[in-house]
Amino acid sequence: MEDGRPFLVGGRWSQSTTVVSVRNPYTGETIAHVCQASPADAESAMQASVDGAAAMRRLSGYARSTLLVNAAQALQARQEEFARTMTAESGKPLTDARREVGRAIQTLSIAGEEAKRIGGEVVPLDWSPGMESYWGVTRRFPIGPILGITPFNFPLNLVVHKVAPALAAGNSILIKPAPQTPLTALLLGDLLLKAGVPPGGLNVLPCDNTVAEQLVIDPRFKLLSFTGSAPVGWMLKAKCGKKKVVLELGGNAAVVIEPDADLDYAAQRCVTGGFTYAGQTCISVQRIFVHESIAESFTENLVARVRGLATGDPGDERTVVGPLIDAGAAQRIEGWIGEAVAQGARLLSGGPREGSVVRPTVLSQVTATMNVSCREVFGPLVTITPYREFEAALSAVNASDYGLQAGIFTNNIGRIFQAFEQLEVGGVLANEIPTFRADHMPYGGIKDSGIGREGLRYAIEDMTEPKLLVVNLRRP
Repeated sequence: MEDGRPFLVGGRWSQSTTVVSVRNPYTGETIAHVCQASPADAESAMQASVDGAAAMRRLSGYARSTLLVNAAQALQARQEEFARTMTAESGKPLTDARREVGRAIQTLSIAGEEAKRIGGEVVPLDWSPGMESYWGVTRRFPIGPILGITPFNFPLNLVVHKVAPALAAGNSILIKPAPQTPLTALLLGDLLLKAGVPPGGLNVLPCDNTVAEQLVIDPRFKLLSFTGSAPVGWMLKAKCGKKKVVLELGGNAAVVIEPDADLDYAAQRCVTGGFTYAGQTCISVQRIFVHESIAESFTENLVARVRGLATGDPGDERTVVGPLIDAGAAQRIEGWIGEAVAQGARLLSGGPREGSVVRPTVLSQVTATMNVSCREVFGPLVTITPYREFEAALSAVNASDYGLQAGIFTNNIGRIFQAFEQLEVGGVLANEIPTFRADHMPYGGIKDSGIGREGLRYAIEDMTEPKLLVVNLRRP
């Protein structure tokens, strides 16, 4: 076996004796070998994070901003390299990979701006007798070393969503990338090292679950930022001890479509939200609730669009729906589809699995207890369910263990605000799909979908601690 790609610790590239393969999800071929960190390597990385935190803390806001802007410019120059790496290791269609690089450039650029906006406030203390000469001032300070654990589905931008605010706030961060997609994270490490991140300011450490647990429980990390599945996220939170935790977990996002909506636009957006990157996003459209008066025409429109989606090779620029991350994921979804049909669901679009590719699937006549309804499919599948009363549709959306984002299509402003008030989710999108995300907006959920928010300014709040200075201006 060839030598593995090294990992980044303390500003240097290091190798280990344990090497694992990275495979192309579509072809199954090995595209690279990557070194896996040992417990001793993890210890070195944690100490490097402590040292890096001290170096990052000394950087001025201007220096941190310049570092991030330089990184954005460097990524702009290397965007095709990053896009093709993502396509090879994650199976993401090339057009989507290029779009993700563009978003990551934007995320880094916004972080560069936010690095100059970390301020505080004056707190008036003269509200009580005898305190006339007291002033209070707050300022936010870096929290210290951060541990980021990232998923395979956005191997660049979701890594940047942890790295960029951490550096903007003056922290160090260690990234443990998904085992399926370490190459993009290692490329990002190379880019940021060349952009001027201090040694230890960013460490990138592919490792197995045992070593990852060693990182999670170590008290030197002051915050764990995890994006991934709900069971793993809550399990890690239980092991974290006293450190802060931000969890961005799963979902089975719902859309409600009212009769007054622009139905053609709603169908177009639901297809985009349900099938982009084979539905492998936690805010992928999964459950569509359509008013019974328009259900038939809307369903016909949506199914016709789904049947026209180009499926297969992610390297083909025409492909919309590529492979699942591995054959196991495809087999699970195929099983859930078969199970739903056996329980009475109607298959309107879809077909047999081909390797790791699941054809775009639309199901109707589903029930709330089917796996395709109540669990996170994380694949190219949507369900369509008619409703009669708007309140019943909102209740159906809420009848979920998840609460990440939801969409509603209507021109009735009263119903938009009713949905905003009553839906148990972290974000409500009006005349838009729940799959929408602007990289600077507060993003996160409730219930099993997690705790905390990402989005640069909001992440920086978690990655800093407010400190109060009280000054007695008493004059003799």
